[in-house]
Amino acid sequence: MSKSPLGQPPAPPELNMTFEDAGPPDAPPPARPKKSLRANTLIVMLGTLGSRLSGILRQMALNNLFSVTLVEAFNTAVTIPNLLRELLAEGALVNSFIPVYKTLDAAERRRLAQAFSGVLIAVNLLLMAAGILAAPYLVDLLLAGQSNIDRELALFMTRMVMPFLMLISLSAIAMGLLNADEHFRESSFAPVAFNIASIAALVLLPKQAEWLAFGWLLGGVAQLVVQLPALNRFGLLPTPALMGHPAVRRVLRQMAPFTLTAGARQFLNVYVLRLLSDARLFDSGTQAGYFNAQALFTTVNGLFVVSPVLAVFPRFSQAAAEKKWAQFRALTASTIRTTTFLAAPMSALIIALSPYVISIINTHAPRTAEETVKFLAGAGILSSWSLALVPWALVTVLLRTFYARERTREAVTISAIGFVLEVALYRLLVPPLGLIGFGLSTTISGLLMTAALIVLYRRAVGFPTREVTGHLLRVVPLAAVSGGAAWLIARALPIQPGFILTSIPVLVLAGGAGLAVYLGGALALRMPEVAAVTRRLRR
Repeated sequence: MSKSPLGQPPAPPELNMTFEDAGPPDAPPPARPKKSLRANTLIVMLGTLGSRLSGILRQMALNNLFSVTLVEAFNTAVTIPNLLRELLAEGALVNSFIPVYKTLDAAERRRLAQAFSGVLIAVNLLLMAAGILAAPYLVDLLLAGQSNIDRELALFMTRMVMPFLMLISLSAIAMGLLNADEHFRESSFAPVAFNIASIAALVLLPKQAEWLAFGWLLGGVAQLVVQLPALNRFGLLPTPALMGHPAVRRVLRQMAPFTLTAGARQFLNVYVLRLLSDARLFDSGTQAGYFNAQALFTTVNGLFVVSPVLAVFPRFSQAAAEKKWAQFRALTASTIRTTTFLAAPMSALIIALSPYVISIINTHAPRTAEETVKFLAGAGILSSWSLALVPWALVTVLLRTFYARERTREAVTISAIGFVLEVALYRLLVPPLGLIGFGLSTTISGLLMTAALIVLYRRAVGFPTREVTGHLLRVVPLAAVSGGAAWLIARALPIQPGFILTSIPVLVLAGGAGLAVYLGGALALRMPEVAAVTRRLRR
């Protein structure tokens, strides 16, 4: 799978440390009143849902309003800033900034925000200039020697979209400041603003390369601007300044290894794209199906895995800063229970109904051989990826517990080994097994990474093995039964997949029945996660 969760933080103590001396040495700031964790999770999940759904609409608008030549050149162009955005902005920044920020008092937090935003702006200006100058080499790195993409058009658009890196980096600073103080509303819905502005630009601006690139930048501006009023309202709006602060080094030390690992993941993405373009292995249309599957899978993963973990991450950081390790372990167990409770049925239902799920992208049934390949490839890749949803939910949670304790070295090592293993598995499994090789490779690497992270976690602060194992032994079989029920109902319905309007009734009936089986079983087993949902519905 091309997008796998991951991350990392200054040289950690030895693994045989005691509970008392685990975590950062800095004195914690005065405790603040805590907001409802469930409310935070709901806000992040709703923001993620809005972002993913509007992102699918943006992708549909792009595909329907512009020529294939222009779309392919644009996809190539935005690859460069998208590679860099994860290296320097969203993931690396949020996961390294919040743990350090939470250890400071209010005055030092403001100084850190000023110093760090100034450093980030300077770095982005240098990278933007370098990216524009080196664009020919970057484009050649992405395109095959005999490419079916217009190189000159891709080069032109690459240079136009490079300022997006600055916009997304500033937006990530805003997101980190808001999330650290558990203000999730504006930061969670900022990507929705990006998609809405981009869609408006796609619809209203001329259908030319320069305007397509300008619309992308306009979306980046919108994503930053919508967060500024909240920063100002909560007194968090920094004034960027090129000044020193001792905590900046801590943040940068945390970012450096995470950036290296994120870079490895992006090289994995490039490898997968080149693999899919190999005519000896896959027919034309497979890569388009891959992007459709990716859009839908990231929607599910972002909503049911990443969002709950993002909402609880400040609590992890606070507990680690205060060295409350019993609370930290309890929070780890509850977060794993929540994410796997949500991820397991989604995994089973997508596997059972993947042809109907992928049909959401299709405004008409496949009419040509290429469209048929795209549809079948999308369904196959989506189904195989869904096998990895639960293992990577565990990885996502566990890695955040390492970031919160500023224990980057272990997380970096495990993540790097995981990516190397995943590439090796792709090379080993994809040629003989085809599309299912992608999901199997990611599932195997996710399971092995989970095992390694649990071992390191247990040595440092003690892992809640019994609670997590007991939960998974109930959730996974129950999800499998729900997926089987959904599959049987879909098979009984006289409706073929391939078109959004005919597929939605199947998803509602079969998916709803499968979900009802899952929730009914969870109620019978008296699982606290579903009990909490029913209590909220009764209010």
